[in-house]
Amino acid sequence: MQAATTFGPIEIWLSMGAVGHLVLVFLFLMSVYAAGVVIDRWLLFRRAHRESVDFARAARRPLTEGKIDEVVSLADRHPRSHLARVYAATLRDAAPWIEAPGTAEGFEDAIRHAAEREGARVTQDFKRGLTALASIGATAPFVGLFGTVVGIMNSFFGMAAAGAGGIGAVSGGIAEALVNTAAGILVALPAVWAFNHFLGRLERVQSEMGNAGSELVDYFARRSWSDSWRLEATAVRAVRS
Repeated sequence: MQAATTFGPIEIWLSMGAVGHLVLVFLFLMSVYAAGVVIDRWLLFRRAHRESVDFARAARRPLTEGKIDEVVSLADRHPRSHLARVYAATLRDAAPWIEAPGTAEGFEDAIRHAAEREGARVTQDFKRGLTALASIGATAPFVGLFGTVVGIMNSFFGMAAAGAGGIGAVSGGIAEALVNTAAGILVALPAVWAFNHFLGRLERVQSEMGNAGSELVDYFARRSWSDSWRLEATAVRAVRS
């Protein structure tokens, strides 16, 4: 009775050719890079959410009281918060209108553009690495398939050289070659899942930044026409003069 052939990880690695080894090593490097991107982006989104919640709670009172400098100072203490970055950039651009007695022409557009510019910069920071993650998810199965095709070709070449036929002559080589395809799929699936997850979170971040910009425009529009704003602007001009 013929002894059963074992195909463990070590046996498969030892029986594979140079191309199969290179494919598996390349897939391993892709998986390591994808894991690094996932961990880095997860920490970034987590910290951004926490700091944004803390900033929103701390800035509510000074913003209601019109203490713009205090809000900007709070924003500077939360550098990882996307909301804090939008608020800080927008409030700094709004400084020329803080002393104005009324809404100047082009005020709303200037404030909105400031929020959009900072929102675009924040989006680019949050998207860093996601393109590579999507590329790994899309190409890893093809990298594995390449190793499989080469492995199957080598099996048939070996069968032709030995002059032996039958499925038994190539089954071991085909099984070893298919390991590359399995490894490619194993690398691609987590990368695709992570990319879609972070893309959804990025869309929520963009929505929050857009809402923050609109709220600031409305806030300054209301404040600019109030009597308290006019009195405050007059007092500021008197102190600085």
